[in-house]
Amino acid sequence: MAVEETRWGILYCPKSRRSKQRDKIRHALDERGVQYDLVQSESTDSVERLMRMLINNGYKTIIIVGGDSAMNDAVNCLMEQEQQVRDGILLGVIPNGVLNDFARYWNFREGNVGQTVDWLLKRRVRKIDLGCIRYADKNGAQCHRYFLNCVNVGMIADVMNIRRQARSLLGSRTLSFVASCFLMLFHRMEYKMRIKINSDVVDRKVMTMCIGSGPGYGQTPNASPYSGLLDVSVVYNTGILQVFAGLWLLVSGRFLNHRSVHPFRTREVLVEDSRHALAGVDGRLLGQPSGSYRISILPEVINFLIPD
Repeated sequence: MAVEETRWGILYCPKSRRSKQRDKIRHALDERGVQYDLVQSESTDSVERLMRMLINNGYKTIIIVGGDSAMNDAVNCLMEQEQQVRDGILLGVIPNGVLNDFARYWNFREGNVGQTVDWLLKRRVRKIDLGCIRYADKNGAQCHRYFLNCVNVGMIADVMNIRRQARSLLGSRTLSFVASCFLMLFHRMEYKMRIKINSDVVDRKVMTMCIGSGPGYGQTPNASPYSGLLDVSVVYNTGILQVFAGLWLLVSGRFLNHRSVHPFRTREVLVEDSRHALAGVDGRLLGQPSGSYRISILPEVINFLIPD
């Protein structure tokens, strides 16, 4: 039996087993008289399962309490639905992840739950874009994955992979980050690529490439999730000192000022060759696509709740 249209479905994705954020969120919702049902994920697979359950049970407002990866799972489940179903659902976010880049773009802050709930209650809706990467996996099967924020190819995706492996061994996020940075000093820093962007062809060694529908963790800072376009930053190979200079510009919000960064704006990117370069989608490792692959933009496909 379908639930009332005014009732929210809350999908809570804890950062850790000891997370206390759930109690703060419950308090903020109860204090404002919000009718809601809350379900909690236990793994990546359960996020997708629970999202499907909320959709199938008729929730028209679904709020993801999580980071970029949880939001990515949610929109990919939503895109499995017919357009008529999808158009009837409002998606919102209460940031609670390791990476909250997409939420920060809209000025949603993890430590300000009350303000976030107040904004969500106003039900201001904006149709937002999704990027889509279409590729073949290692078995040759045709796959696709939607993204809200960005696709990274090359060194940044390698960092994700090394950090994931380090965390599985060390447990601690902090230790895994430090270990990842150290190991990158001895890791591959360039990848031979052939990329078509509009009428331009990049056929050379590339350190990393970011294709963003959103801010791309500072690598596509001018991207907008409702412009109908993708921003692309291609970083050519550079010396180790220039890498540290680039990191400083990234942190300070001036990444595009680095002389090795080459920006583009387009509706589609064709990666014809990216030998041995891994790809990551919205902060999660995708792996190494087999052969060529295509990244494109789908304008205004998700109803997203935005702040004032």
